[in-house]
Amino acid sequence: MTTKDVQTQGQKHQFGSTLEAIVYPALLLVVMWIVFWSDHLFPDVHFYKYGVIPKSVDTLGGILLMPLLHSKHEIGHIVNNSVPTAILFGALIFYYREIALRVFVLAWLFTGIGLWVFAENTSSYHIGMSGVVYALAAFLFTSGAIRKYLPLQGISLFVAFVYGSMIWGVFPMEPHVSWEGHLAGAVTGVALAFVYRKRGPQAPKYIYEIEKELGIEPPDLEGIYNERVRIAKLEQEERERIAKGHVIVYHYVPTKKPEAKDQPSGDTDVK
Repeated sequence: MTTKDVQTQGQKHQFGSTLEAIVYPALLLVVMWIVFWSDHLFPDVHFYKYGVIPKSVDTLGGILLMPLLHSKHEIGHIVNNSVPTAILFGALIFYYREIALRVFVLAWLFTGIGLWVFAENTSSYHIGMSGVVYALAAFLFTSGAIRKYLPLQGISLFVAFVYGSMIWGVFPMEPHVSWEGHLAGAVTGVALAFVYRKRGPQAPKYIYEIEKELGIEPPDLEGIYNERVRIAKLEQEERERIAKGHVIVYHYVPTKKPEAKDQPSGDTDVK
C-alpha cells in the first residue's frame, strides 16, 4: 500500500488559536470579577436579586444575569468558579472553534431555563457560574466520547480525570448549593453534544473509506500481490537456469502441411 493510499482528508488542524482560547475566557473572568467587586462597592443594590427564583416570572431576566453573580460574603464562591470557567471555556474555544459561541450561548441560556422550569421554588435566589461550568464539562466529555477523534477523546478523559468528582454536585447533598442548576447544566451539555455531533472537528477519513461510501470497489490488493510474487518467482528460476548454463530451446510444431513447390503440370513432358 502506497503513501497515497493512507492519505486522510482534513489533515489541516481543525482547531482554533491558543490566543483566542486565552483572551475570551479572560474577558469573561474580568466581567465576573467586576460584578463581584461592584457588589461590594454598592451594597444597597443587592445584586443577588438579579438572580433566578424558579417558577417566578419576576426573575425570568435573571436567566441572563445569574452566571455573572456570586455571593459577596464568600469569595470562595467566585474563586471556585473562575478556574474551571477559564479552563473549560478555553478548551471549548480551542477544540470546537466553529461551534464554540453557539454552544456557550445555548449552554448559558438553557441552563438557566432548565433551572427556572424544573427547580423547586423555595423563594431562594440562584446565582453563580457553576451551572454553565457543568454544561461545559458535560459537553466536552460527551462530545469527545461520541466523536471518536483522538484529540477530543483526550479532552474527554482530561475532564473526567480532573472534574469527575463534580458528578456529586447534581445531587442534593449540601445545603445552600444549587444542585438543580448543576443538573440543568449537565443535561444541557450532554444534549448539546449530541445536537452538534456532526458539526465542528471530525475524525479524518482515509481515502479508502471515502471510496467505500461512494460505492467504489477497492482494488484486489491480495490478488495483485500474489501475481507479482508469481512473476518474480518465474524470473528468478529463469536467472538460475541461465547461471547454470541451461538454455531452454523452444520447438514449434507446424499445424499445417507445407505447400508443394515446383510440381510439374499434367501435360508436361519429362525427358
